Amino acid sequence: MTFHILTAELIQECSTFNKGRTGLEEYRVEILETGDAAIAKRRLGRSELKGFLDIADAEGWRVTHALSATATPGPIVTREAFEELARIITDAAEAHKHDINGILLAMHGAMGAEGFEDPEGELLTRLRKIVGPDLPIAITLDLHSNTTPEMAAAANVAVSYKTYPHVDHVETAAHAASLLKEMMAGRVKGRTLRLKLPMLDEANGGRSDVAPTMAYYSRAIAFETEPGILAVSVNSGFADADILEAGPSVLVSYNCHVAGAATRAAEIAQKLGQSMWNDRESCVNNFLSVPQTVAFIRDFKPAGPGPLVISDFSDNPGAGAYGDATNLLAGMLDMGLSNAAFGPMIDADAAAALNGAAVGETVTLAVGGKNDPRYGGGPLMLTGEIRHLSQDGILVGDGPVIGGITFRFGQTAVFRVNGIDILIVTERGQAYDLQQFKAFGITPETLSVLGLKSQQHFRAAFEPISAEVIVCDCGALASPDYVSRDYAKVRRPIWPLDEIEGMPELCMG
Repeated sequence: MTFHILTAELIQECSTFNKGRTGLEEYRVEILETGDAAIAKRRLGRSELKGFLDIADAEGWRVTHALSATATPGPIVTREAFEELARIITDAAEAHKHDINGILLAMHGAMGAEGFEDPEGELLTRLRKIVGPDLPIAITLDLHSNTTPEMAAAANVAVSYKTYPHVDHVETAAHAASLLKEMMAGRVKGRTLRLKLPMLDEANGGRSDVAPTMAYYSRAIAFETEPGILAVSVNSGFADADILEAGPSVLVSYNCHVAGAATRAAEIAQKLGQSMWNDRESCVNNFLSVPQTVAFIRDFKPAGPGPLVISDFSDNPGAGAYGDATNLLAGMLDMGLSNAAFGPMIDADAAAALNGAAVGETVTLAVGGKNDPRYGGGPLMLTGEIRHLSQDGILVGDGPVIGGITFRFGQTAVFRVNGIDILIVTERGQAYDLQQFKAFGITPETLSVLGLKSQQHFRAAFEPISAEVIVCDCGALASPDYVSRDYAKVRRPIWPLDEIEGMPELCMG
């Protein structure tokens, strides 16, 4: 039998602490396409849609692709934008509800929208109302998802990434598609169980390159080999969203046709959840202040080739921070470094002003710190030389995270100040691919010091070429100092905001 499936991608992570809003234009920067146009752009890169299509093509399925919409993490989505994106997907489901055999939907799991703390759960609920209770729905999630009861109730199968840096988009989607195949054939009846922890974040933010966190994913993969266990997803949560369901969770999708699978799924969730709770203070990152970072740079004696790479952790655009904090850059500039680079600094005004001049000119202008100087520092008045200009900032990634995917920074400039090449860009985006610098004349491998606005994704491409990596908390919007934030909507009590005596009761549902 030839199956007909509906596919869609709607992916964004939203910080409720960012005072801006995400509209359709922010999606267009990455991708906002429907049907064959979306397939043409996404099937060759490391995307979820490629994973869906790899299985669909191998099985000879007919595919109706509704939408591919992805945006760089940022502020919550406008109500108008969410309704339009959701409408495209639900209209496709309505049009094909009598002839599709299943749905594959790639989401993030930590999206936010005006009027909806859980827009993804809302979308899934709308889809379920259209197609009825029996049509199989399989979803993929980022492991930083803030999962909700609505997501678990509407999705027969949920599969989250098991890597951070995220390098398994395709594999995660192929896993979900393979399970959809079994459900459409009637061999499997999927159901998803959810366990929620009284925590804001997993100790290491879901890093898959450090113990004990990496052990969770290894255990999850082993559990997936057991009879009746379809997918085990360990989600570290997204603490930059002040919502009721923020925080870590475990999802276990199981086969209702297998006796005892539901009981075993609950046991697995409990075991993994208990481990996350027990390890809650086992953070591997050593967060340095800006003065400590400057001192480290000054004393650094490399043991091998490559730059000292500095993560400007708390100003990560990939966590919804503004990406224009200046405290770390100011510290580096004061040192009189040479052969150094820093970026991407998101400052549309500065990028436009520099693009109005010419390569080789000396220019004085304000850089960074314009969104909210309270978080990571205000504008710096800098004089420097323009080294490179680009009107569109387009590049094609070649690393593990965005390999084969076209990325656009918009107007871009390389501005050399006191021996530091500052990559100044217009559109939001974190550092996770060497081409984000090489495309504009900066060769990371040859630098002495490189400051990157990224928390973890940079490690996939930049750690292999580094002499050493350190992590700086410059006090920007995505600071790991959760206790200093003004949370109003998260569940209480919750760690680390509250002391929780004894062993908490882990919440199923």
